[in-house]
Amino acid sequence: MTSRPAPALGLYVHWPYCARICPYCDFNVVRDRGRADQKAALTVAILADLEGHAALTGPRRLVSIFFGGGTPSLMDPGDVARIIEAARGLWLAAPDLEVSLEANPTDAEAARFAALAQAGVNRLSLGVQSLDDRALRFLGRNHDAASARRALDIAGSAFRRLSVDLIYALPGQALDAWSRELETVAALGPEHVSPYQLTIEPGAAFHRRVRRGTLVPVGADLAADFYEVTQAVLERAGFEAYEVSNHARGEAARSRHNLIYWRGEDYVGVGPGAHGRVTLAGERFATVAPDAIGDYVAAVGTAGTGAPRDRLDAHDVALERLLMGLRTVEGVAMADLAPLAIPSARFAALGGLVSMRSGRLTATATGRPVLDRVIAELAAGSGSS
Repeated sequence: MTSRPAPALGLYVHWPYCARICPYCDFNVVRDRGRADQKAALTVAILADLEGHAALTGPRRLVSIFFGGGTPSLMDPGDVARIIEAARGLWLAAPDLEVSLEANPTDAEAARFAALAQAGVNRLSLGVQSLDDRALRFLGRNHDAASARRALDIAGSAFRRLSVDLIYALPGQALDAWSRELETVAALGPEHVSPYQLTIEPGAAFHRRVRRGTLVPVGADLAADFYEVTQAVLERAGFEAYEVSNHARGEAARSRHNLIYWRGEDYVGVGPGAHGRVTLAGERFATVAPDAIGDYVAAVGTAGTGAPRDRLDAHDVALERLLMGLRTVEGVAMADLAPLAIPSARFAALGGLVSMRSGRLTATATGRPVLDRVIAELAAGSGSS
């Protein structure tokens, strides 16, 4: 009798240090000002947190490790290697384990790429954000367009898999200039592009500027035009929009780690502020680690893991499946949404924006640009807020 394979598991590692805090960022980050002793203590805590989670989850098939932040390319490559080696030893590493790491295209970080690849990273997510120097200054980046091009060239040689992050719909940005920029990035050879519309997040510096009236975001109609241009240019370049803000050259180029989130699979989150979702004894739990580095280290030392576990009821699980799954071209199984008891009239009211085929709910090409509205109406129909 053939045994059933162990359930898949992803691992997210949050490294909070950044050389500079970008004005659009609302993530859990701190300025990198040396802090050697604190970083050493954090690395030890992350390794201990991995052991604590492995004791809870038991044998799982580790399919993805993602180093996010912050700026994990600022990590000592030796520490990156220690974390990867520990994770591979604690769980059952898949033969094609995806190990992703976020990096910026500064010359200092690019100099580390070969060492990070040697440490076990096989997929780099490069935060180019723009190839326009004026836009990069507006976004508060500490690289210029020339550095971005150099980093793309170095990364393409060091890593088998390369993804590029971009930000668009900036105040004063022209549609034709954005189109040319996308064409240029696509021609530079990445297998994956993640273009994000600029959003103004509470707590970020840009949010304060908007409140003071010194920054006026792009209007909704123009933002929609930017979205349509993005889809058209990347499709012509051979990319599939497999998720609202993620485009890949074929199915094999999709981010395996992101798919774990969107498909409602399990992932362990370690590091300050890291989130996780794990299934234990048939029940699904959410975990959120303390934001402060010292609090996280202390929590690991006291409890063995960095975050408490909160049980999610069936409605919560189904709502997350709706929120995450509908972002993708594969959609979400209607069976997963059953606890929401969404009235059939609610789907009818969204005619043309969603589609139901073979037991799956997907957003149509018309529905994806207004996905927030679609999800809000479906969630309201379930009696949730």
